[in-house]
Amino acid sequence: HYGTYTAEVYRAGIDNVPRGQWEAAKACNLSGRHTWTHVILPQAIPPMIPALANYFIAMFKETPLLSAITVLELMNQAKSVANTYYRYIEPMTLVGAFFLVISLCSVVLLRWLEHRYGRIER
Repeated sequence: HYGTYTAEVYRAGIDNVPRGQWEAAKACNLSGRHTWTHVILPQAIPPMIPALANYFIAMFKETPLLSAITVLELMNQAKSVANTYYRYIEPMTLVGAFFLVISLCSVVLLRWLEHRYGRIER
């Protein structure tokens, strides 16, 4: 589902660039590559960043760490430690805190991207 959602975000971002920009690039005799890299994408990307960031965070929460470290692996280790020492709250809290820290770091990074590239749009 996320592939279709992100494809729609890209399509909407590119469609958001006014037709006059395409025509101006063609009138300046820019090649297709230069039209995309110097005219279209710099105008299309900043409005796309918030939506793409939302999808990235949602995907991160649904597929933990993009399968690098799976929930089952962390949960099984936490259960193993909990069963060994008969303490269940601490290992489960650490697993939750680990995912919270990773999620917050990605949110901070994406917010920085939004502020950095949002200036171009203004």
